[in-house]
Amino acid sequence: MFSRKAPYVSIHIVCWILFMIFPLLFMHNGDGYRALLAPMRHYSYWLFCVCYISIFYFNRYWLIPRFFLPGRYVHYAIVSVLLCAGVYVLQPFDRLLQQKWATPPPSIVALKWVYTPPVIDITSLFIFFMIMALGTAITTTRRWQQTERRAIKAEGEKIKAELSFLKAQVHPHFLFNTLNNIYTLALTRNNNTADSILKLSNIMRYITDEVCEDYVPLEQEEACIRNYIALQQLRLRPDQVDYEVSGDLSMQEISPLILMTFVENVFKYGISKHAPSPIRIRLNAFPQRITFFCQNRIYPMRRDTHSSGVGIANTRQRLDLLYPGRHILDINTDYELYTVRLTLFLD
Repeated sequence: MFSRKAPYVSIHIVCWILFMIFPLLFMHNGDGYRALLAPMRHYSYWLFCVCYISIFYFNRYWLIPRFFLPGRYVHYAIVSVLLCAGVYVLQPFDRLLQQKWATPPPSIVALKWVYTPPVIDITSLFIFFMIMALGTAITTTRRWQQTERRAIKAEGEKIKAELSFLKAQVHPHFLFNTLNNIYTLALTRNNNTADSILKLSNIMRYITDEVCEDYVPLEQEEACIRNYIALQQLRLRPDQVDYEVSGDLSMQEISPLILMTFVENVFKYGISKHAPSPIRIRLNAFPQRITFFCQNRIYPMRRDTHSSGVGIANTRQRLDLLYPGRHILDINTDYELYTVRLTLFLD
């Protein structure tokens, strides 16, 4: 941990050493290193250094994360004005100029004899604004870099999730079952044959073409879920799946295949030919959040299959990357039921 932060800490140390040397060079009267170090014996020098170093880190690690980045600009401006007023009162740069250094040359003495401090310490205020701007620029740049790295990593995880979903869904077993069911409908001249083919086509198009974006309309994800459930119901009883959707889906966006992974998992492990296997799926869209719920029975021979799925692991990683601090995923196996509750908090 320290080895990774060492270059960053070293840069800070070097920059502050240069900053502390600057006033020494500015006040140097040419009498050797003793005169160069003379200002360090006065409190005004340390007031100058500590004042601006403290302002930088206070702004960098408290003001910006607490007020600026969350968009609380009025609070940030109020505290900044208070800090500026403090610098105006302290006048660190003018106090440094007014000190009488050891063995000053005649020219300096003459200047100090007639020196009258200004009403406003323009230089101190200028340095203050430079320090505040520097902290804001560094924080904004680092946040942008972190966002870029997170986006690149999320894109890689999304590709893995898509491949995992394709392997889980569009493998010969899935296609065989679906096409076999559609073939049966065709033989019986069922009116749902053409509609079933269209649903399968829409699913294939969604998972191969329309998931290239980071986010898609929630309506598209729900349509894929609805089509998938409809195809699965070709081999189930009509009342076996309890699926409900509520809220306005047209105004929300979601990362593609986030919900489909859980839906696929329910049908993959929650169906039994020898026992009742009810399935419940709920999708609710609210103005600031999306909630998803699915539940199926756990069968003795499949008790551990849910937790070992690659798709669920990839989905957890994608949620951490795409919704950091803005999602709640709860998966439990209480009462012989496998239950998933997911809440996504939207900006």
